[in-house]
Order: sequence, then C-alpha cells, then structure tokens
Amino acid sequence: MRNLIIILILALPLTATAQGIIRHAPVTPQKQQTTKRTATRKAAKPSPKAPDPVQKLYNDMVYIEGGTFIMGVSADENYWGAERARPAHRVTVSGFYLCRYETTQVLWQKVMGKNPSLYRGANHPVESVSWNDIQEFIRKLNALTGKHYRLPTEAEWEWAARGGKHSQGYRFSGSNDIDDVAWYKGNTQDRHKPVGTKRPNELGLYDMSGNVYEFCGDGYAPYTTQNQTNPCPEAADGEHPLRGGSFVTGTFDCLCSDRSSQSATYSHNHLGFRLALSQ
Repeated sequence: MRNLIIILILALPLTATAQGIIRHAPVTPQKQQTTKRTATRKAAKPSPKAPDPVQKLYNDMVYIEGGTFIMGVSADENYWGAERARPAHRVTVSGFYLCRYETTQVLWQKVMGKNPSLYRGANHPVESVSWNDIQEFIRKLNALTGKHYRLPTEAEWEWAARGGKHSQGYRFSGSNDIDDVAWYKGNTQDRHKPVGTKRPNELGLYDMSGNVYEFCGDGYAPYTTQNQTNPCPEAADGEHPLRGGSFVTGTFDCLCSDRSSQSATYSHNHLGFRLALSQ
C-alpha cells in the first residue's frame, strides 16, 4: 500500500502536465517608459498689428495720369437731375494722386481724436462731417505729415471715376451693372459698408459710385460749353459739389456724370469724402 501511494504522488506532476494546467509564475509586465511631456504652452501669438492709418493713407494713394475727356451728360441721356450735369463739355486735367478708398473712420479718429459718424465701423467711411469739418481735418493731417492732402476738384473726381486714360466708358465707376461696384439703396438696408468691398474701377479705385457721397474741394457752378483746363470754380453761393451717390440714393445718383451740392456747413450720415494729393 505504501508503495502504491508513493507511485501515485510521483505521477501527479505528469498528469497535470498532460492536462495542460501547469501554471507558471505570472510575468509582471514591463512598464513602458513614458516620456513625461512638459506641458509647454505655446506662447499666444500677438494679433497682427493694425497698420498706422496715416501711413496706410499714403500707401493707398493712386497716381491718376492727366488727360482730356467729355465732362457731363450727353444730350441723348435723360434721367432725373440730368440737367445739373449739362451741357457736356471738354475738360483737361493734370496728373494727381487720389486715395484708393473713401476716408475711413479710423483715420479720422487718428487725426481728430473723435469719431462723428452715426454708423460706426473702423473701416467704414467717416460720415456726418461737413465741408468745413473736412477742411479742419486736412489742415491737421497736413501738419502731421508735412504733405499736401486736399479734396479733389469736381473735374478731377469725374475723370478718375470714369477710369481716366483707361476708361471703358462705363456709366457707373467700373461697370454698367451698378451692383458690381456700388453700395446704394437697392442693396444696403440703409447702412454704409466697409470701404473696398465692391469691385474697383479701371484705375483700382473703390466706391466711386455709392457708399457715401464725396465732397469735392472746389465750388459748385453751372456748366458751360467752354473748353476748360483744370477748372476750379469758387463757391460763389457757398455750395460745394457732391459726387458718386450713396447708400440711400437710387441708381442715377451713382452715375459718373451725376452731380449735386451742399453748403459748407451741412453734414449728414451719407456724406463723406476721399482725399487727393498734389504732386
């Protein structure tokens, strides 16, 4: 009996092996070495610095080569107010610089220290300024820069709006389709828009039609049939030309040829201006 017990005890490992139930000592899994990443926050990138509006103004001046054109409305073109732009006559203007954009609120704020506009937006045209207010702005701007910024004459304005020597003969400044180039009553919901958001004209000038009316520097006077060179009439009745139409006007007011006027003290939220620069 004792021998039989011994034989059975010795046979146990073999039986267990045959049944596949031998359990090896558990292998402790090797811990993967983790690289502790230092949470390095990326330094927040500073927001791009807004360009200085005075320097931007200088960079945005476009040279307008001089030339000769027919200023005003031809006899066969009729619309409400067309009589103000008759008779059509031959005009010659010398070369000058004109800003690509209407004068913005951020530039006015920089020079004057305040923003008179009813509808606010840094890159929107400044408005609610009179012709006299604009003259004060120009005096301060020229003192600041040492340059000779000014308002364009009415003849310069129309020559540039028509595309100068690159004119394609469009009715509006840059197109025969007003919606291509102008913010006017038909597409604005009675608010002006940031400058330069429509298509430019042949000279790369934006918003010569629509957005805000633009004051000219000379006086408002009736047209004559006489040929003229660099006309700059005095404001005999105290009024100055307004050009280009605005966000509250209809189609015809935005024509390159259309003209109206206001006194030097009048201001409104659809009246602004664009700067010229003498050579």
